[in-house]
Amino acid sequence: MFTLKRSAFAPLLFTTILLLFVRQLPLAQNSSVAFDRAAYYAAFSSDNMNTIQKQLDIIRDGSQDQKDAFEGALMMKKAGLIKGASHKLKEFKAGREKLEHMIAKYAGNAEFRFLRLMIQEKAPKILGYDKQIEKDHRYVADHFKTIPEAVKKAILDYSKSSKVLSPEDF
Repeated sequence: MFTLKRSAFAPLLFTTILLLFVRQLPLAQNSSVAFDRAAYYAAFSSDNMNTIQKQLDIIRDGSQDQKDAFEGALMMKKAGLIKGASHKLKEFKAGREKLEHMIAKYAGNAEFRFLRLMIQEKAPKILGYDKQIEKDHRYVADHFKTIPEAVKKAILDYSKSSKVLSPEDF
């Protein structure tokens, strides 16, 4: 029969248990932090840098499809809150690239158009990021019924203070 010495078995058992535990850590971390649209739009409407950064971290660590659009829009929002013109511009451009790439890839996504619309309306005119305002306004209004409920709520809340969207559009 096969026999193991006690001293040889203990390290093997310990290593196996440790590997199983370590392997489960990434799964536990991912499951505890999930993308939540309501939390995202609350962070987006905030001017609190910590709230925005926490939401960016959730998005970056997450595995949700099309996360670049959400990250890009939040990066552009964050650009308005950070100090230093060169840092602001760099953050804004990086976010714009992500969002525009996703809009080009998913042209029929009304939520992405809404994100761009909010950014365009608030962005300084000197950035020249205001060319699609009316087009996005029409698209969001025309496709409002196809948008998830949490996004509809965000749109209605935003329309109350927007110069472009109004609650009557919906």
